[in-house]
Amino acid sequence: MKNYQEFINQLEHLGTSSNVERKKYLQKIKIVRSLFFEGAKTNTDICDQFHISSPTSIRLLSQLIEEGLVIKEGQGKSVGGRKPDLYRLKEDSFYVLGIQLERSKLRLAIFDNNNRTILKEENIPFQIDAKANSVEELYEQGNRLIEKSKIDISKLMGIGISMPGLVSAEEGKNFTYFISDREPESLQDKLSHKFGKPVYILNDAKSACLAEFRFGLAKGKKNVLVISMDWGVGLGIIIDGKMHHGASGFAGEFGHIPLVEDGLLCHCGKRGCLETVASGLALSRKVMEGLEKGESSILSQLPLKEQEKIEPEKIIAAANKGDQFAINLLSEIGKNLGKGLAVLIQIFNPELIILEGKFSEAKQFITIPIQQSINTYCMAQLREKTQVSLSDLGQDSVLLGAVAAVMENIFKGQIAIAKNTDKLEIS
Repeated sequence: MKNYQEFINQLEHLGTSSNVERKKYLQKIKIVRSLFFEGAKTNTDICDQFHISSPTSIRLLSQLIEEGLVIKEGQGKSVGGRKPDLYRLKEDSFYVLGIQLERSKLRLAIFDNNNRTILKEENIPFQIDAKANSVEELYEQGNRLIEKSKIDISKLMGIGISMPGLVSAEEGKNFTYFISDREPESLQDKLSHKFGKPVYILNDAKSACLAEFRFGLAKGKKNVLVISMDWGVGLGIIIDGKMHHGASGFAGEFGHIPLVEDGLLCHCGKRGCLETVASGLALSRKVMEGLEKGESSILSQLPLKEQEKIEPEKIIAAANKGDQFAINLLSEIGKNLGKGLAVLIQIFNPELIILEGKFSEAKQFITIPIQQSINTYCMAQLREKTQVSLSDLGQDSVLLGAVAAVMENIFKGQIAIAKNTDKLEIS
């Protein structure tokens, strides 16, 4: 066997296999899924996770090694005696393309089956709108990266695309951007036909939440809120160890809760939304207003054209260099965000709140005012049980979430087919 796609193709022949063989196949899918999302494991780890005997686990792992999907590499920790062997996915088994749409640019990366970056490109100009060529342009940029990477296209499992707006992952539609009433086909289906591969779209905040849930600080946690702070403010919700999507898939529109009575007009059409006082847009607006009034800041040294379209990253960089103007504005943003978080804490009672996105680079300049505001507005019994942490996934968190979405759907589909075929009830 050369790649994971050939392993998937075995599903077509399950109907003529014995119950024992079909059960083995289902168990192997789940082992591969575990190694992808959780990394290298020992035989004992696999036995404990899937409640199977050691001989059964060894036999399944040996078959996966023979099929070219798993290798034995390294050793795990030992509480005494010989260290156990570690098993992980073999390199070059499969790949996933992740695409992150931001306000005015694209980030793309191809990841291998061990979630290592094969090739990445950033800061590609791109405007999200309903124009007919937007989908074509998105395809061309993705396809160009695939060709440039020189990976075996048969090993590309799919494409995950994160984007701002009201996104229904189930319907494959973005109800804020890419809108065209004349097109009966969903955005997801259009892109799938273009690429000739499965495509999955999801909201950028949900993508960040999925990355934290699978690979980050939320891994193994039960009740977590993930706050994405870039140009806007997004929320990912984990309840009882599962991501919460809501009835229409739109749960988490935290940036559009009303916070300021008769406040500024938000781009959503309402006034006084949280995003008007606690977001990258709000921060940039406050900087431009301050510089026009003659505030002293190293940001005033930027060319006028850059000042008029200043990005949050540059403001945060200035704060990290000790610019008091930038520090004060970040503190104001943090206090407003903390007020909103106090409401969330009292509703959800989370064990952890993760701050991710561009604002996580501000570190203590954003976390301290957030915590101060939470202390002011939140009941002590709840706030004392909630930890606020910065994400440790770095700038690729949203891309990793898009990759995770692809593989979650693929594994889910495989398991569903296998269960329907052999009528097995295996969790």
